[in-house]
Amino acid sequence: MQGQRTTPDGQVADAVKGNWVDIHAPAWSRPYLRLSRADRPIGTWLLLLPCWWGLALAMLTHQDARWQDLWIFVGCGFGAWLMRGAGCTWNDITDRDFDGRVERTRSRPIPSGQVSVKGAVAWMGLQALVAFGILLTFNGTAIAMGVLSLVPVLVYPFAKRFTWWPQVFLGLAFNWGAMLAWVAHSGRLETPALVLYVAGMAWTLFYDTIYAHQDTEDDALIGVKSTARLFGSQSPMWLRRFLVATVCLMGLAVILALQPAAPMLALALALCGPWAMGWHMTWQLRHFDAEDNNRLLMLFRKNRDTGLIPLIFLGAALFV
Repeated sequence: MQGQRTTPDGQVADAVKGNWVDIHAPAWSRPYLRLSRADRPIGTWLLLLPCWWGLALAMLTHQDARWQDLWIFVGCGFGAWLMRGAGCTWNDITDRDFDGRVERTRSRPIPSGQVSVKGAVAWMGLQALVAFGILLTFNGTAIAMGVLSLVPVLVYPFAKRFTWWPQVFLGLAFNWGAMLAWVAHSGRLETPALVLYVAGMAWTLFYDTIYAHQDTEDDALIGVKSTARLFGSQSPMWLRRFLVATVCLMGLAVILALQPAAPMLALALALCGPWAMGWHMTWQLRHFDAEDNNRLLMLFRKNRDTGLIPLIFLGAALFV
């Protein structure tokens, strides 16, 4: 990783090469877009996909698709982009001293001096305000759920300072949309949505443990905790456990949602989603190498495809 610090034009070390921010965005906006991780879109996908799972499963459960669901689908997309940006900005504000001491993160906008803390706070507030405007177009219960989601978002950056399991807090925040989108469709929170939420948390433990292995040496030096440091050489065993938990819990959510009213073909299609997702996670596990940072980052980014797999099958089941 040596030599991957801030480049003359301010690019961040682990950004996607040739991304639209570095090439097409106006120069004045680039530090703020980098603060929101717009040059690293995988996080938006990981926040958005549980929302779409929840919406699709709710539509299957209640056997009703309305025009409002199209807006929920689109609104979740905009909201995920904005709240991921606001959350990452908050994370970088709280972690600015740590980030400056870690090779992979010292090129981020705040520790590299591209954005001041006051500027970052204003940018975070703007993103959150626009996201709140979108949330207000949903029903009252969904609005309350959205406001409540701020609790794990605010806590997460501090979790690695007091627990070896900060990925649990990331899972609490990143999968909240599975419940929110369900409630936006149905008006109430139901058991399948809760089980789907926990399935998403298991998935987060899987992919973020892989991601955290990039920083284990630096984290040990500065005293930051993570599941990657906790598990060490036993990470493959734990990743396998998280894989099994993800598949079983998502399968249970589907069964609870669709039985006994849904057609058997719809149930079978929907259950193919967690099954195929599990195989994609198995492929990641086979290629896991804790000593190869490039591979770790590649596997982490592949989780966009992992999360799309069950969504495709849930979408297919909607047409049965």
